[in-house]
Amino acid sequence: MDHASDSNPAPGFSRSPEHRVDIVPGPRRVRVEFAGAVIADSADAVTVQETGYEPVHYLPLADIKMALLQPSERTSYCPFKGRANYYSAMVADRVAVNAAWTYASPYDEVAELRERIAFYPDRVAISVDDDGRPA
Repeated sequence: MDHASDSNPAPGFSRSPEHRVDIVPGPRRVRVEFAGAVIADSADAVTVQETGYEPVHYLPLADIKMALLQPSERTSYCPFKGRANYYSAMVADRVAVNAAWTYASPYDEVAELRERIAFYPDRVAISVDDDGRPA
């Protein structure tokens, strides 16, 4: 890896080289709904398979109805992916607090997560079509 001055390597991998964060092609289609509204519908998701965690689907921001998401004050930090910013889903009078997150400036090793967003499956409904049938 080129460690030029503009590089942004993840510090977690030097401390825990056995930790894996693999980004693989996602399912054929991922759809996210909340309170009867479709928040996202994508045929271009990627799936993150990370040591110690369930797989997570990240959808392109272009496939998200951002008008249904409100930026939250919550942030978190991962030494493998970077700083996450959160969004709450808002449909009519219903709110799913901190239902989604994104890495605006992910570390180099996971740069593919830039301009993608993931959702918590216990806060919104996520349906996946990966069985090969037309979506």
